[in-house]
Amino acid sequence: MTVDEIVQRVRDRSERLASGLPVSKPPLGSDFSLNGIASPPTSWRPAAVLVPLVRREPGITVLLTQHTEDMPSHAGQIAFPGGRVQADDVDAVATALRETEEEVGLSRRFVEVIGVVDHYRTGTGFEITPVVGLVTPGFVTRADPREVADVFEVPLAHFLDERNHRVDSRLYQGRERRFYAMPYGKRYIWGATAGMLKNLHYVLTAPVTA
Repeated sequence: MTVDEIVQRVRDRSERLASGLPVSKPPLGSDFSLNGIASPPTSWRPAAVLVPLVRREPGITVLLTQHTEDMPSHAGQIAFPGGRVQADDVDAVATALRETEEEVGLSRRFVEVIGVVDHYRTGTGFEITPVVGLVTPGFVTRADPREVADVFEVPLAHFLDERNHRVDSRLYQGRERRFYAMPYGKRYIWGATAGMLKNLHYVLTAPVTA
């Protein structure tokens, strides 16, 4: 898939969402989409992540982080850089860029934001806005050791191939919880991160309608 095609599809989705135009629904809206393991929260805390698409040769990669094992929540899990919206953030884009600089040291001067895609709600009560950005090589990452154990990249082609999408399950609070997973080598990418990647796959590959 070319960079121009990615930009066009993300921008079109972002503009339609912002204007309130009708859009087809992505596969997942939340952690509850595959199963009703619990009652969803009645209110949601806003958060944002950056979906960094790095312009590599021969193909685009997705930059991801792995949390430290002593994080109070989501310990050891793989995630996009991002976090809660703060009072002085003007919008979700500002949150995503700020959090990315804080977590992995990726300067916003290397990031061209191309749009936001569908919100994703987590079982922990967050409503996440994924902000898609094209990243120009030449940056240096500097992981915050309190939060990030590793920063790595996965080819976007891995996530665009549905053969790499699977539904796994595990017991949670005495009930089976089903979720998407997209393992890459020894990296187990699952949960909200895999859910947002599933939605991005939809945005980038679904048939275009008027």
